[in-house]
Amino acid sequence: MKFSEFNYERPDYNKIKVLFKNIVEEINISNTYEDQKSAIEKLNVIRNEIESMSTIASIRYCINTESDFYVKEREYWDENSPLFEELNSMFYKSIVNSKFKDEVIKDYGQQFFSICEYSIKSFSSEIIEELQEENKLCSEYTRLLASAKIDFEGEERNLSGLGSFMLSKDREIRKRASKAYYAYFEQNEDKFDEVFDKLVKVRNDIAKKLGFKNFVEVGYIRMMRTDYNANMVSNFRKQVLEYIVPLSEELYKRQCERLNLNKLTYIDENFEFKSGNATPKGDPEYIIEMGKQMYFELSDETKEFFNFMLENELMDLVTKKGKAAGGYCTYIPKYKSPFIFSNFNKTADDIDVLTHEAGHAFQLYMSRDIEMPEINFPTFESCEIHSMSMEFITWPWMELFFKEDTQKYKFTHMSSAIKFIPYGVLVDEFQHHIYENPNMSKTERKSVWRKLEKLYLPHKNYEGCDFLEKGTWWFKQGHIFKNPFYYIDYTLAQICSLQFWKKVRENKVQGWEDYINICKVGGRKSFLEIIKIGDLKSPFEDGCVESVVSNIKCWLDSVDDTSL
Repeated sequence: MKFSEFNYERPDYNKIKVLFKNIVEEINISNTYEDQKSAIEKLNVIRNEIESMSTIASIRYCINTESDFYVKEREYWDENSPLFEELNSMFYKSIVNSKFKDEVIKDYGQQFFSICEYSIKSFSSEIIEELQEENKLCSEYTRLLASAKIDFEGEERNLSGLGSFMLSKDREIRKRASKAYYAYFEQNEDKFDEVFDKLVKVRNDIAKKLGFKNFVEVGYIRMMRTDYNANMVSNFRKQVLEYIVPLSEELYKRQCERLNLNKLTYIDENFEFKSGNATPKGDPEYIIEMGKQMYFELSDETKEFFNFMLENELMDLVTKKGKAAGGYCTYIPKYKSPFIFSNFNKTADDIDVLTHEAGHAFQLYMSRDIEMPEINFPTFESCEIHSMSMEFITWPWMELFFKEDTQKYKFTHMSSAIKFIPYGVLVDEFQHHIYENPNMSKTERKSVWRKLEKLYLPHKNYEGCDFLEKGTWWFKQGHIFKNPFYYIDYTLAQICSLQFWKKVRENKVQGWEDYINICKVGGRKSFLEIIKIGDLKSPFEDGCVESVVSNIKCWLDSVDDTSL
């Protein structure tokens, strides 16, 4: 069934509440596990329906944030999703208190049971109003980004539409595009500050009502980090500072020399070569056609998967007026369908979306037998292994997209993977500071960001832009607003994906088998368990970061980037 044919119907909360409570009571009073499991499965049909309606409404709203109907539906879900979460909390309590705990764990896994425990810790009926407010503020941030209407080069453009100009070979165009892009944030600085300040305050209130010292603890629980903690993350950040920041700075130095610049500034940072960055050699239709060839040739599994995505129109890829910014993959359990959303902008990012988000979608497709909505996806740091690894697994097909720019793309892709990690840990440490000190002023928050930039990204040069110099780069980072503490996940996964890069180069068959195995497990296992299934080293393990960097540095040093 095509996505356009997916039925959307707003759930009647009051009717569902009665039905939900009755089935939860069945679970609680079951005399046999068979009866209890039957009731769980019956409830999952209802829960998957709710999840599906919420997801469909969200996708259609993102595709057109100016749709009157889906604007109202977005408002409905902002208001009501905490109420549905309250119902889910009743279910989680019945699982945690089950007389048949061992059987539940045997059937659905320890990770599912742990998720139920964590969900109980992060929710209370007392915080429903705060959760509703948090949802509304996140939607306000989405609208604020999507509402950008910037006159540039004779046309009205959104933020995504400026992307290709910010990578132009003409430095003056890059400069003008960058100034136009950040001018939108500067003109709306008070709005971004206000939305974020309210988010910090409401999240702190949530933490206090739940009995925690601050939101950091709640953030980790929300992220379902069942087998690692803030101390382990802190130690990982130290390893990044020691081993990856120096390599990253070396790459920026090489970039500056390649571009024949005296210094690298913010308008040059994403521009890699004087001849221009690698770009796709075709329009969106061409990219999709080459993507089809790539996934058809990669494996039988990816051929079946990509055919499913195409036949059912489960991708909305091209930027357009009123469309929300960014890209993501989500899942509609009722139809067992992944969905990929993005904003093609004629840059290499378009190919990264086709590999990254397809990595998520492929995992969901391979584990679509899972009926328990909590474990369709694994936790986020595990999810990102699938997506980031797919970016590297598909390297042998990059010539389809980039032709003569293929080696240029690969060098940029690998360089970007390394450069990203210090940024990712910066975002994480910034959030720790913010939520440990919720009463910081708006100016103090910006100062903290700029101080951390100088630690992890010492190359940063905002010459000519006082707005960014005072510490506002993070305004465009949606995760900081909408998904607190979801960012270190990318860096942990990047360390794992770089291991997959090495695996498939040394033994394609074994590397692909390991990848398929972690996709099939879905969310049944925790992060460190999934790492073991994939035969990977844990990023928290002493020596892991150093060994990964060593392998990558050898490859980067072997490339004569001055000739690209």
